[in-house]
Amino acid sequence: MSASARPEAQAPLADPNGSFEIEIASSGLIIEVAPGQSAVDALAAAGIDVPVSCEQGICGTCVTMVIAGEPDHRDMFLSAEDRAANDLFTPCCSRAISRRLVLDL
Repeated sequence: MSASARPEAQAPLADPNGSFEIEIASSGLIIEVAPGQSAVDALAAAGIDVPVSCEQGICGTCVTMVIAGEPDHRDMFLSAEDRAANDLFTPCCSRAISRRLVLDL
């Protein structure tokens, strides 16, 4: 089954501010992002360094490729076309609509 067809990555969250999971495509590691925690902080706690600068979704330093799942875009960096494609994610401020995001890290 391809990563984009993973059912767990497609299931929507009941609460857009609730917890969600990030799966690291290169290792299969799954990281829980708690309510109120940024994805970049959850990744850092798991030992995964994502470069950040503004941490407010303005600069684009942390933009990461999405393999599966649907981001909840809360940044001001991505264009409307980027958001519609759902293949980019700003882990400094954005969350997930789907239960899991599979990231190209």
